[in-house]
Amino acid sequence: MAPIRVAFYGCGNFAQKTRIPNVLKAGAQVVGLSDVNAGSLKAAAELCPGARIFEDAHQMLEDEKIDALYSIVPAFVRTDIEIIAARKGIHVFSEKPQVMEMSLGRKIEKAILGSGVLSTVGVRERYRPLFQEARKWLTGKKVVHARFQSVSGLPPFEASSWWDEIEKSGGSALDWGIHATDYLRYLTDMNIKTAQAFYHHPLEYTLPLSSSIHYCFSSGATASLNFIKTGGEVGSQGMPGGEPWFRVFCEEGVLSIHGYDRLLVNEDVFYEAEPFDPWAEQDRIFIEAVRKRDPRELLSDYSDSLYSLAPILAAWDSSRQGGEAIEVESYMER
Repeated sequence: MAPIRVAFYGCGNFAQKTRIPNVLKAGAQVVGLSDVNAGSLKAAAELCPGARIFEDAHQMLEDEKIDALYSIVPAFVRTDIEIIAARKGIHVFSEKPQVMEMSLGRKIEKAILGSGVLSTVGVRERYRPLFQEARKWLTGKKVVHARFQSVSGLPPFEASSWWDEIEKSGGSALDWGIHATDYLRYLTDMNIKTAQAFYHHPLEYTLPLSSSIHYCFSSGATASLNFIKTGGEVGSQGMPGGEPWFRVFCEEGVLSIHGYDRLLVNEDVFYEAEPFDPWAEQDRIFIEAVRKRDPRELLSDYSDSLYSLAPILAAWDSSRQGGEAIEVESYMER
């Protein structure tokens, strides 16, 4: 059987260190590489002998026979590449965050659904056994409130890359917020109805020092996500003093998720994790799904992942509007 032919739209450090090696390990063939950065293209090409390189991703889609496209470029530069790929019958892997505007996300979704291609988004932690065990424990429980926190060092005073520009990166609240939002949806099996946020962004810093996001689930349960920048202790995996990343409060008890290490129920250890690579597992499953033309092992698709992206984008808009509560379903149609 011929190997799956994969093209990469975006060949930066993340693609070079993670996605490209994983795809090759999964037995696929990388046939096309596209990036506007010549250095990134050269480095990626060294990993993929025989792959053609393109500065223009449109030309790559036109010239190469491709089974699957990995879209790894930052969200702020996404245009119509995924739309064109889907219309050509090319299966789509979209790294998160997928877009900065819901209108573009909906257009990409329409193209994917209209063509019948497989799709997934890089919300990798759904594949981690720790989160799967947490989901099992929460099944049937009555969730009252969920809480996530991440603490990291202070941002710079001057931007050294696009990541330091809030309008391009969205900061931690977007980059990690979509993860946290997706995991809450996955763990609780509920969508988010309303989003609200407040950001504290002193002008001398490139990024906010705190982002406090509040959700109301479809059930009426609530959630909060807090992203904090400090010159003090940040601890391991953004958890000062060993505090948990997530705490999910239920009528039946409290589940605490301590990084990628362990689960506690009512402060008793419930599950201890073994080392695991969710990036490799997600890439393996996606390539196998494309090979079999069978989406059943994929734990998310493009449409579902918009329900994780929209609350974060709505919260960001809320912060610009003084904390106005935004209905997520209406926001998705903007």
